[in-house]
Amino acid sequence: MNPTPSQTVGPFYGYALPFPGGGDIATGGIAVHGYVYDGAGEPVPDALLEFWQADENGSRAGAPGTMRRDPTNGAVLGRDGVRFTGFGRVATDYDGHWALRTVVPQNGYISVCVFARGLLHHLYTRIYLGQDGFLDSLAPERRQTLVAVEEREGVHRFDIHLQGEKETVFLDFG
Repeated sequence: MNPTPSQTVGPFYGYALPFPGGGDIATGGIAVHGYVYDGAGEPVPDALLEFWQADENGSRAGAPGTMRRDPTNGAVLGRDGVRFTGFGRVATDYDGHWALRTVVPQNGYISVCVFARGLLHHLYTRIYLGQDGFLDSLAPERRQTLVAVEEREGVHRFDIHLQGEKETVFLDFG
């Protein structure tokens, strides 16, 4: 039997994809957090977000092999907490909330890939922590959907709206 549309997309993300420390791209930097909302403005409790970014010097290389496993049973222990990887993966909680610890990237943005129930294809967007030429090309009301709001020093908020009047700008890399 072929899977039905409701079987082709999760919510399976909480089972194997998140890992301990998945939102800790770097220590001693900034915190970025927010919520994922559906088209009705309700929180999405089972989304999965992946993040990629450059470091403070603009390098996108990241350190390989920073995932640690227990040598006895192979269980994932998480990151080593020292090396910058440039990659993070977090699931939203019951309230649709997610959080990330990282550094401010030299290029001014963090790339985001959104996986969620009801999406047959993942969505790409960016979290901008400052101004950029690309942002200047967008209408002001669309531009604001890509810019994180600094709540206080070192803490930024970025909400993702999958549909509706506040829909986040999603990018096409094709």
